[in-house]
Amino acid sequence: MKFLASLMLALLTGAAPASAEVEQCRFIPAKAEREACYTRQEAALAAKRKPEPSRDTTTLDQLQQMRRDDDAVYQSLRSICRGC
Repeated sequence: MKFLASLMLALLTGAAPASAEVEQCRFIPAKAEREACYTRQEAALAAKRKPEPSRDTTTLDQLQQMRRDDDAVYQSLRSICRGC
């Protein structure tokens, strides 16, 4: 029985920090401080939801540069050997 009670207590305290972070602003008596707390929480939540910047733009730029280089090489080959 004690084991079950201690296990339930451990589970409850383990889940509390995540919800306590959200709930802490509610108990701040000063309105300005409470609103600042909510603003900080919104910013933190938005930062968590923000997707990581994609690396596709640099890859796309690199691919375009390679394509231009390839075109230049193909053009020089065409001028060297016509009908070989």
